[in-house]
Amino acid sequence: MENTPKKKSNTREWIESLAIALILAMLIRTFAVEIYKIPTGSMIPTLLPNDRILVNKFVYGARVPFIGARVPGLRQPKRGDVVVFIYPEDRSKNFIKRLIGLPSETIEIRSGNIYVNGYQNKERLLYNRYYYNRVDSDFGKENQAINIPDDAYYVLGDNSVSSRDSRYWGFVPKKNVLGKAICILWPLNRIRLIE
Repeated sequence: MENTPKKKSNTREWIESLAIALILAMLIRTFAVEIYKIPTGSMIPTLLPNDRILVNKFVYGARVPFIGARVPGLRQPKRGDVVVFIYPEDRSKNFIKRLIGLPSETIEIRSGNIYVNGYQNKERLLYNRYYYNRVDSDFGKENQAINIPDDAYYVLGDNSVSSRDSRYWGFVPKKNVLGKAICILWPLNRIRLIE
């Protein structure tokens, strides 16, 4: 008697292939990249409502679901990065803003300009924007020095006049940063790298 290998049914092969594809998609979405839709105009002109963007999660170290740990990243977030993070006032939402202040720095918004540790920031991505102060805030009044905790960041929307950002609710804990926005994928006429 000859031993012949059993042949898998087409249905079983299809189900196994689908299961592998789903597992790979979940791993990629969790640890590598994810697509987000921009809901508001808080990042105009950089990002417009309904833009679809690709976010790099592994650059800062992706978060491991359910345990809160992070895998090692390639680098730390830096000033000027457009970052996606868990909104501090509602953990069920993700926000996107530009990173302005780093841990342990002092930030001040004076006459629309950003001052870091007492010196005006003249980096290209921040210098040509006007940042409004919030008189009704503890985190963005005119000539108010804001001390950033050593485990957090200060973020602002590029469309400062209509952005709910650190001027309203304070700081983004390091552990809440999900990734760096790298490019616009949709609509087709807006495909580009994000600066």
